[in-house]
This record gives sequence, structure tokens and C-alpha cells, in this order.
Amino acid sequence: MHFDQRTQQALREAGLDREAIVAASDRVAELVDEDAAELEAFFETHDTVYSDMDLAHSRDEFPEHTVEYCDIFTHGSDVRGYLRFDTWGVPVEGGRVLAEDCVELTLGPTVDTRVRFAPSRDAL
Repeated sequence: MHFDQRTQQALREAGLDREAIVAASDRVAELVDEDAAELEAFFETHDTVYSDMDLAHSRDEFPEHTVEYCDIFTHGSDVRGYLRFDTWGVPVEGGRVLAEDCVELTLGPTVDTRVRFAPSRDAL
């Protein structure tokens, strides 16, 4: 079950029975799996991406990154993983597809923010 106790209670109070809550929970898991697959495919498709990440060592508004790999997995309703560039990497703590040519990841330490990625600077 992907809903916490409070959410389950609220759904029951809204009139959903246990079967409907379980079905909704299963659907959440399916949607998260689909998003994770799309995010991973985005980075597999593009060897070079651009981001709106604020980098101390870059003067570019949208810095360029060479992608080594992106390993995404799911746990319940969470998207997690690791994004590796040519010289550094960062944990992924969430993500979503914004458009066909733009995704957003919540990056963990040392970035600790949401970052958009696209195959071109124009797409950002």
C-alpha cells in the first residue's frame, strides 16, 4: 500500500472501500514505474544534456553535461537513483517528465534542489 494511514483514512471517509484504495495504490505504483522508465530513457537517449543547475564553476546560464549513465529505480511512490556525468555524479531523490524534451530531477547532496534537463539550451 502506497498511501500512509492518514491518506487511507481520508479515502475511506470519501467513500472508497478497501478494494478501490488498493486499486488506486496499484495505479500509483504503475505511474511511478512509467515515469522512472521515461526518465531513464531520456538520459540513455542523450549523451549530452543541458540544465538550469547553478554551478559555481560555469559561466553558462544552461551548463552542458556529458551523461555517463542514469540508474533509476522506484520504491512505492518514490523515484530514486543516481545520475552520473563524466566527472561527477549525484543521487536522484525524485523526478518527473515535463515535456518530451525536458525532465526535472530532484537531486540530492551536494546539489539539493530540483534541476531541469533538456537536450538543447533552447528547450530550457
